[in-house]
Amino acid sequence: MKIFCSGIGGIGLSAYAALRVQQGHTVHGSDRSESQITRDLEVLGVVVSLLQDGTALSADTDLFVYSEAIPKDAPERKRAEELGIPQQSYFQALGELSKNGRVIAVCGTHGKSSTTSMTAKVLLDAGQDPTVVVGTRVPDLDGRNWHHGREDLFLLEACEYRRSFHFLSPDIVIMTNVDGDHFDAYGDLAEYQDAFVEFLRRLPEHGVVITHGSDPDCRRLAEASGRRMIDADAFELPTLTIPGKHMRQNAQLTLALAAHLGIADSPARGSLQAYRGCWRRLERKGVWNGVTVFDDYGHHPKEVRATLAAIREVAGAARLVCVFQPHTHARTFSFYQEFVESFADADVVIVPNVYDARSDIERDHVDVERFVADLRAQGIDAYNGESLAHTEQMLRSAVLRPGDYLLCLGAGDVTKLASAMVD
Repeated sequence: MKIFCSGIGGIGLSAYAALRVQQGHTVHGSDRSESQITRDLEVLGVVVSLLQDGTALSADTDLFVYSEAIPKDAPERKRAEELGIPQQSYFQALGELSKNGRVIAVCGTHGKSSTTSMTAKVLLDAGQDPTVVVGTRVPDLDGRNWHHGREDLFLLEACEYRRSFHFLSPDIVIMTNVDGDHFDAYGDLAEYQDAFVEFLRRLPEHGVVITHGSDPDCRRLAEASGRRMIDADAFELPTLTIPGKHMRQNAQLTLALAAHLGIADSPARGSLQAYRGCWRRLERKGVWNGVTVFDDYGHHPKEVRATLAAIREVAGAARLVCVFQPHTHARTFSFYQEFVESFADADVVIVPNVYDARSDIERDHVDVERFVADLRAQGIDAYNGESLAHTEQMLRSAVLRPGDYLLCLGAGDVTKLASAMVD
């Protein structure tokens, strides 16, 4: 087929595009800006346009696949409709790609990418060869967010946003947690968790859900699904080279899967101990002027707490400076007080801006000055960074001292600041 991917620079759709190339299809696509991901795709032979006005879409295209970031009235989607080209969302296309295989789906509010990455390493080290789609770049996958396997086994990161994961046909589900998120797409926590129960019910009768039995919500949802639950908490926390209790708990899920698949415990633990982490998940970027710089994707209050606690394991009594960029105004409003109370492990917090990922639908905007003032009311030394550029200037000239730890935290372009600090 000739496939066009709109929003091809996205971390999920780019993996789908690469896999389709590996299968012998011709893939074109578009994105709003160039990135390492689009450059990697071009090396594979994918033609990537930085124009999204519909001109890059040709009439001989067999399938048009779009990311969730592309709205229905986008020029390319309208052009595809005019040309009569079949359209699928990324997860519809991923579900179609994997429906005839055995699918291990990793879902949950937090920890999906890390758990999928760890699981991929354990499976590959054990001699299995799954096709992998993961929402981050993984050193153990040669820096890619995908692996083209030779078996009929698929290991897929399953996102719950707008119930996207309902397009998958899982045989095994790993469920990390169900704390709640995406309340621009779900009315409340009950509706959010009901979507997970519905997903678990997509398992066949012999299918299993692997989760933390000590988490009452996870246990309740697993029981409500009627599918067999494997309790990952029955496995001792493994030793990892990356910090954070939450990472060790993610690895527990991988150990439980390994046991279910007949992979011996000792080699599975050895694989996990050799796991090198992944892009933007407690990623150590380097050192500037005696300051150790970390980058992390965390954008939910519980992720903020867990990530700061993990860095504190490494930093000890050293000063920890956190640049936190909230991701979307809606999420910040939904968890406002939880965010305000989640920075206890930081000594200094700087908020450069709010990453405006959904400007087409968001109308209410967070007052950063008020957010900073509310952080100060919690006893946090907090500042409005005004922009990424101004925040970088503040860090270099007035805030950082040799021996400090700097954490750049958020799902937006704050990652550019982490890179700039060590470049």
